[in-house]
Amino acid sequence: MGTLGGWMNDLLISWGFSPKYANMFDETVVAALIILLAVGLNYFFQAIVVGGIKRYTRRFPRKWNTLLVERKVVHHLLHIVPGMLIYMLLPLAFVKGKGMLDFSQRVCAVYIIVSILFTLNAVLLVMLDIYNSKEIRKNHPIRGLVQVCQVVLFFLGGILSVATLIDKSPVTLFAGLGAAATVLMLVFKDSILGFVSGIQLSANDMLRIGDWVTLPNGTADGIVQEITLNTVKIQNWDNTITTIPPYTMVNSTFQNWRGMQESGGRRVDKRIWLDLDTIRFCAPDELERLCKDIPLLVGYVPDKGQVPTNSQVYRVYIERYLMSLPVVNQDLDLIISQKEPTEHGLPIRVYFFSRIKAWREYERIQSDIFDHLLAMAPRFGLKLYQGI
Repeated sequence: MGTLGGWMNDLLISWGFSPKYANMFDETVVAALIILLAVGLNYFFQAIVVGGIKRYTRRFPRKWNTLLVERKVVHHLLHIVPGMLIYMLLPLAFVKGKGMLDFSQRVCAVYIIVSILFTLNAVLLVMLDIYNSKEIRKNHPIRGLVQVCQVVLFFLGGILSVATLIDKSPVTLFAGLGAAATVLMLVFKDSILGFVSGIQLSANDMLRIGDWVTLPNGTADGIVQEITLNTVKIQNWDNTITTIPPYTMVNSTFQNWRGMQESGGRRVDKRIWLDLDTIRFCAPDELERLCKDIPLLVGYVPDKGQVPTNSQVYRVYIERYLMSLPVVNQDLDLIISQKEPTEHGLPIRVYFFSRIKAWREYERIQSDIFDHLLAMAPRFGLKLYQGI
């Protein structure tokens, strides 16, 4: 083992160094040469292995190999090789300096641990990317869980690195952390609350990526884009982004429109306000004229002995009109009712479900329907309340 150091000592003396300085620097120079050799081999393997994978990915692009390249999994893994090489060759350099050998090998071990940590972290990200590419991720987002795994991974890696560097047992360091548990709880408070809240949101199926949610205080109204350990990211309808801690979603109320999106229709619930002074009974000849002029009223016959009012006939027309529209879901509730009169007149409640749920089309459809209903009211001798 001392042959290499002695050879370097003789070489330095032959170059004109005094024996004193040759004895001081011979082991350092050998260690530097070993490091240079390891770094050179690292670049060689990176060029051969990583370059080969990149070329293969360009020719045969698949999800897994593309992600391996993007997340640099093999790149981080190959960094372990020079670390192990240096660790094994260091005894050839430090023959006389046992203390320096021990310290150098500990530093090298820390480098290997860090390389393994980055490799495992990259593998976690690859798994997350593959999971996110599947449809199931909308129902069960796992980004928060992966972030917890990353925190635990780097925390344990940090403890192991420090223990290796100071030559202490990791168990001893963990025992010492008991006194600092309060500080750690404060530092990771948001992460812990976010993790627990994320589990509640997922386990109870309260929130998914792609859900339309509304917060009652008006801070958010839009589509959930991302659920992480510390934030829920919502893109509002005005294209602004709102970030909310998950525990806020759990501890407060919010409205999730997923049930509407998955159901057979989106609810329309509006009122048409009639002037009370224009409500009257329909004479038989007037009723006959309405049934003749308005095709949807053909065949309408009031109950025996009953003289219908013009607002009653108008309600029958509204119901038949809505039932004639393909856009109205007939399998869901369709209710046309009269509510309590107010100072604004007599409200006719029009309640139905539109098969079209997309916001723009939904607004256009209900506007067209109510334009028609408002325009038809005068044909029944009714006036709409407009105030003074």
